[in-house]
Amino acid sequence: MKLVKLIANLGYGSRKDVALMFREGRITDPQGEVLYADDKVSHADIRIDGEPLDPPAGLVLMLHKPVGYTCSTKDPGRIVYDLLPPRYRLRSPLLSTVGRLDRDTSGLLLLTDDGALLHRIVSPKSQLSKVYEATLAHDLRGDEAGLFASGTLLLESEPTPLAPARLEVVDPRHAALTLTEGRYHQVRRMFAAVGNHVTALHRSRIGGLELGDLPSGDWRALDAGDLDRLFTPVGAT
Repeated sequence: MKLVKLIANLGYGSRKDVALMFREGRITDPQGEVLYADDKVSHADIRIDGEPLDPPAGLVLMLHKPVGYTCSTKDPGRIVYDLLPPRYRLRSPLLSTVGRLDRDTSGLLLLTDDGALLHRIVSPKSQLSKVYEATLAHDLRGDEAGLFASGTLLLESEPTPLAPARLEVVDPRHAALTLTEGRYHQVRRMFAAVGNHVTALHRSRIGGLELGDLPSGDWRALDAGDLDRLFTPVGAT
């Protein structure tokens, strides 16, 4: 791929903008030598204003989504893309969220421009578990774990029972719920079905990948090891 197209596809500007960057000498190698648009050089050896080029297509990000942000590109309020460098919204192929977290849910959100990987993660065949930490308005009754694990719970207006889910009680008003499917507002609707209300919700893990101590609003690119952990069942050796 020609350098102008490569850099434009990473969101640094239109091809015209990138061509101007070359003319201005802003694109160099690691030693500061000016590069030209027809040079043959590896991705890792390109600098823009002295900074390494963003990762190529195949990018996967982990974002600690704060409450108050949506996963849409068109919402008039705050969106998760506001937490990334502005050029990330202009990448081609597009950088998309892997599933969604609603505005009032915080925690682990993945984004990628790899369509095949995105579909693998969200596919029911992958059976990737997701862990949600819920704060509740009322004390748990005590029978929720059995009901959630039974595979018989029906949500309002849905004809198919939920797949079994694991509930771990932290204290009477805090619990961790592990799901292997992702229906609309599923965690909130599950607790509503047993007469409770979720006042705060946080996703802490997808597959074997944990959010860890990544600060709220921060993000990082995932490497091959992270992706291996994502698809490694929890507890597997």
